[in-house]
Amino acid sequence: MYQLQEEERMILSMVDSVCTDVIADRAAEIDEVDEFPQDIYDLLAEQGLFGLAMPEEQGGFAVSVNCWAACVARLAQESPAVALMLFVAAIGADAIMTYGTDEQKNTYLPEIIAGEKKISFALTEPNAGSDVFSLTTSAKPTDNGYVISGNKMFISNAAVADYFCVFANVEVDGEKKPSAFIVDAHDERVVISAHEQKLGLHGSPTCPIFFDKVEVAADALIGEVGQGAQIAFHALNRGRIALAATALGITRASLIASGAYANSRKQFGQAVIDFEGVSFKLADMRIAVAASEGILDDAIEAFVTNARDVKERVAAAKVYCTEAAQAAATDAVQIHGGYGFCKEYPVERYYRDAKAFTIIGGTNQIQRKIIADEVKKTYAL
Repeated sequence: MYQLQEEERMILSMVDSVCTDVIADRAAEIDEVDEFPQDIYDLLAEQGLFGLAMPEEQGGFAVSVNCWAACVARLAQESPAVALMLFVAAIGADAIMTYGTDEQKNTYLPEIIAGEKKISFALTEPNAGSDVFSLTTSAKPTDNGYVISGNKMFISNAAVADYFCVFANVEVDGEKKPSAFIVDAHDERVVISAHEQKLGLHGSPTCPIFFDKVEVAADALIGEVGQGAQIAFHALNRGRIALAATALGITRASLIASGAYANSRKQFGQAVIDFEGVSFKLADMRIAVAASEGILDDAIEAFVTNARDVKERVAAAKVYCTEAAQAAATDAVQIHGGYGFCKEYPVERYYRDAKAFTIIGGTNQIQRKIIADEVKKTYAL
C-alpha cells in the first residue's frame, strides 16, 4: 500500500510525528471531554493537512489520493475523531473542487485550506440517508436566488461549521431535481441543535440542522440544477475512501495494542500471546490489516481513474475495512480481558468508535446493495 512520491513520504512522516508527539497523548482526553478540539484542528491546519487533497491553484498540495488516505489512516490510529476532521473537510469541499465555478473555488477553498473556515456535508435527513432522490429539503427559486427549507440529521462537525454543502430539491415543471448549494452556517435562519450523545467518536460533534427559509444568492448553487445526485455520489465515494482508511487505522491500533499487551501479560507461567486462542486472534488482525490495505488501494485506483465500477469497488472497501475494524476492536477487548472493558486501556474506545464506521457514509447494508446491483448487471443473462 501507499506507493508515494518522496515529498509525499515526507508529509506522511510529518503526520506520524504529529500523531506521536501530540495526538497520542490527547486521544483519551478528547474522548472523555467530548468537545471539538479546536487546538488540534489548528495544529492540523498549521501543518497544511486540510490542503492535502485540495488544488494547488487555491493553495493546496494536490497530493495523490493514496497519500491523503495514508494520512487519514495514521491520524485514525490515534484518534478517529481527529481523522474525521480531514474527512469532513474533504467531503464538504469536494463539490466545490469538482463542480464549482472558478469564483466559488477561489472564494471558499483558500480559507478552508488555511483552516480559517470549516465546511460540513449536509445530505442526510430524518427519512433520507443515502437516498438522494428521497430528500424533502427544498430550494425554492426566487428572483435573487433560492430559499432553502428543511431538516438535516447526523451532520458531522455541524456545531463548528462555517459553511454547509446542502443538498435540496429544486422543483422545475413539477419535477423535483436534487441540487447542491453553499450555505452560510451563521445565517440566523440556520438552526443548529445540540450535538448528539453518541456511543463513540466523541470530539466530533454530530448535530441536527433546521433551515428555516434560508435565502441564498443564485451563485450559491454548485454545478447545475438537477446535478445534486452526481455531486453527492462523487463526494460520497471520496468520503468512503476516507472512512475505509479511518477503519484501517483502528485495525492497526487494535493490533498494536493487543500485541503489546499479549506479550507482557503473564498467565499460567507464560505470556498470553503463547496461547493459541490469543495468537490466532492476533494473526487474524494482521491478515485484516493487509487485506484492508489491498482493498483500499483498489478503491483508490477506481476513484482516481473514474473506473466504470468505481461505486462497487469503493463500496467493497468501505464494507470490508469497517467490518474488519469492528472485528479487530472486539478481539482487542477480548484479549485484554477485564482490562479491555476499562477506560485505562484504549481498546474500549476503539470498540466504541469502530461501530460508527459501519453506519457513516451509507450503512454497510446500503453498500452491499450497491455491490449486489452491480453484480446483477454484470452477470445478467
